[in-house]
Amino acid sequence: MGKARTSKSKQWMRRHVNDAYVQKAQREGYRSRASYKLKEIAARDGLLKPGHVVVDLGAAPGGWSQVAAHGVGSRGRVLAIDLAPMEPLAGVEFVLGDFQDDAVARALAERLGGCKADLVLSDMAPNMSGIASADQARMIRLAELALLFATENLQPEGVFLVKTFHGAGFDAFFRALQQQFQRVVTRKPEASRSGSRETYLLGRGLKAQ
Repeated sequence: MGKARTSKSKQWMRRHVNDAYVQKAQREGYRSRASYKLKEIAARDGLLKPGHVVVDLGAAPGGWSQVAAHGVGSRGRVLAIDLAPMEPLAGVEFVLGDFQDDAVARALAERLGGCKADLVLSDMAPNMSGIASADQARMIRLAELALLFATENLQPEGVFLVKTFHGAGFDAFFRALQQQFQRVVTRKPEASRSGSRETYLLGRGLKAQ
């Protein structure tokens, strides 16, 4: 088992080092290849505008927050959270904590100071155990928590962008989004690895409850 894990780790490292988006991120000063996923979706759907308030769930190492801060400018605000530490970023307020903890989620909402967000981002994913059914269930759970936060903290015309994995629970979660938002679409940016099950769901405009 140890040798198998070591082999897989080496394969991942080789793929990571040779990845075109990893190399591009290093050249252009972005913290992760994930930055290009948000850049593509934001450009296509007009997500980031000067003065916007953005909440970034599962932000570390900061690739999405970096893109968001640039998009909203000095008049905007980016509030980020992760259970892992994140090096400071200009224009980004960071909260260290586990978003699955109700108290931490409430504290994050309180940091908004009564202001409603224009955009809630969630690139959260669980630490993978290698047990597909368990990992999928945990991924859907994170997406559900992010959706709950978004519905409670977005302004009526706000937008929610969340990472999901295809598998058990995906269709039900998609329907849950449709119940909450006026328009829901799927996005698979070019920076997503071809073999990845990840799909981004974008909900726009909260329905009246």
